[in-house]
Amino acid sequence: MAAGGFSKLPNGTVVVALNLPYGSAGVRILVHAANRARALTRLRNLGLRAVYLRGNAEPPTPDEITAVLHHPDGLVWRTAPTAPTAAGGVMATELWHPIRALLRGPATVR
Repeated sequence: MAAGGFSKLPNGTVVVALNLPYGSAGVRILVHAANRARALTRLRNLGLRAVYLRGNAEPPTPDEITAVLHHPDGLVWRTAPTAPTAAGGVMATELWHPIRALLRGPATVR
C-alpha cells in the first residue's frame, strides 16, 4: 500500500500524490485527473497494478500541484525527498521527470 494523499482543485479535478517503493529511496508520483479513481486507473494502465490510496496522510503540496498542472501529461515523478527542513517540511532538490522516464528500463550502452 502506498502512502499519499490528494487535493481537490477549484475546477473539480484532483491531484493525487503517492510515495512508492522504487530503488533505494522510493519515488513520489503526482497524477492530475478528473477524480481519484481515474488517477489510480492512469497508473494501473501504465503497469503499476498494485497501487491503492487509502486516506489522505500526505497530500500534495502547492508546489507539487503547480508542477503537475504545468506538465503536458499531468503525470510526473521524482525521488521521494527524505531530508527535513527547519520549517518541518522536506527539501526536494531533484526536478520532476515525466513518467515515461521512470517506466522505461535503464539505458543500455552498445
